[in-house]
Amino acid sequence: MKITKAEVEHVALLARLELTEQEAETFTGQMDAILAYVDKLNELDTDGIVPTAHAVPMENAFRADEVTPSIGIENALGNAPKRAESFFRVPKVIE
Repeated sequence: MKITKAEVEHVALLARLELTEQEAETFTGQMDAILAYVDKLNELDTDGIVPTAHAVPMENAFRADEVTPSIGIENALGNAPKRAESFFRVPKVIE
């Protein structure tokens, strides 16, 4: 697949990138080389190959949920500069 300078400039416009003429020329060559390499993959015989999402089996790496006591309101608010009952009091940020 051959990519043109106009296509590179169009993608740059969509990405809101300003490219110099030199950058557009450079990226056109680089993108063309990348797409040519990827196009080689189309030559591979993949019949009988099962599609996979991961190269290795994935397992859930999360720990089990455990109920533990919290630090409590007094400890949490102990060093708060201002508080209102059981809440942190912060300056108003919306006018």
